Amino acid sequence: MKELVKFIAQALVDHPDQVQVKEIMGEQTSVIELKVAKEDLGKVIGKQGRTARAMRTILSAASTKIRKRSVLEIIE
Repeated sequence: MKELVKFIAQALVDHPDQVQVKEIMGEQTSVIELKVAKEDLGKVIGKQGRTARAMRTILSAASTKIRKRSVLEIIE
């Protein structure tokens, strides 16, 4: 899941080298923290949060396949 979020985020931003993804694992749920450069934050969130919502939907579909719940947190 971590690699999936990193791949999507790097494709969206202007500074792909500054994309940082950290995964905090739990028994049933894993929290994925995404941190990007300040000037790229708007690109990751998108208009009215559409891009962030789309990333969360893709993550949810992928995590359903492995029978886990994943939560995406975008860190400023």
